[in-house]
Amino acid sequence: MLMLREKIPADWLPSVIAHIPEILVDHAHLERKAATTSISLEKYRDLFPHVHALNAIAIEELQHFELVLKLLEARRIPFTQPYPSRWITGLMHSVRSGNRDQAIDHLICCALIEGRSCEKFQVLAQGLKEVDPELAEFYGSLVESEGNHYATYWLMAREINEAEADRRLDYYLDLDAKLIREPRLHPTLH
Repeated sequence: MLMLREKIPADWLPSVIAHIPEILVDHAHLERKAATTSISLEKYRDLFPHVHALNAIAIEELQHFELVLKLLEARRIPFTQPYPSRWITGLMHSVRSGNRDQAIDHLICCALIEGRSCEKFQVLAQGLKEVDPELAEFYGSLVESEGNHYATYWLMAREINEAEADRRLDYYLDLDAKLIREPRLHPTLH
């Protein structure tokens, strides 16, 4: 796992537990966006050899999207508009221009998002055990997949240019630490 420089804020888990319907809607949108992002990465020349791996991630993310949609339906929670994530927006706004630089930055952002998802799903699997065992089990079942996506994106970035990926990771770990400390306006996973 990435050596994250800032822990999840202490108020995050209680906020999530208090807003399960909103969090599930947010999670559904995140899975949908993760699928489309994986496909959008296929535009980079340096990633042409990885189209099958990127498609596999997109398919898995769509499967997760379906699972969350089924949870929403079973709980009679309407699928509504998402709230924007200031954390994800902050990461993505720092992606540089230029095919190779942009690909490295985009991959590192994706790796961080998947890495934070892995971390947060572990916290949810533990924190929801007494409150909502079904959701606890669900989030626990996603941890390995998120970790694999993180590793895949990170390795792709390093394959493009190892030294530059390492340098940019240092930048993004600082940015992540800054952004995760910012107050959230709405209950969201990220």
